[in-house]
Amino acid sequence: MLLRVLAALPFIGILVGIAFVNRVEPIVLGMPFVLAWIVMWVVLSAIIMAIVYSLDPSNRQIAADGEEVRP
Repeated sequence: MLLRVLAALPFIGILVGIAFVNRVEPIVLGMPFVLAWIVMWVVLSAIIMAIVYSLDPSNRQIAADGEEVRP
């Protein structure tokens, strides 16, 4: 359940959050606020997906076995 909520955060942050932050001012790091919001969520998406990957029980099983599952 926690993994699904974590995986949904980037979707919610980018698509739903845009409606609430859709303005040019303030300028953040030389970018309009809405662009800075999107860039922030792209970076956070990579971090969140790394956390989801490390918490996923199926990935722990592969690491414990020491071999990679091939199709």
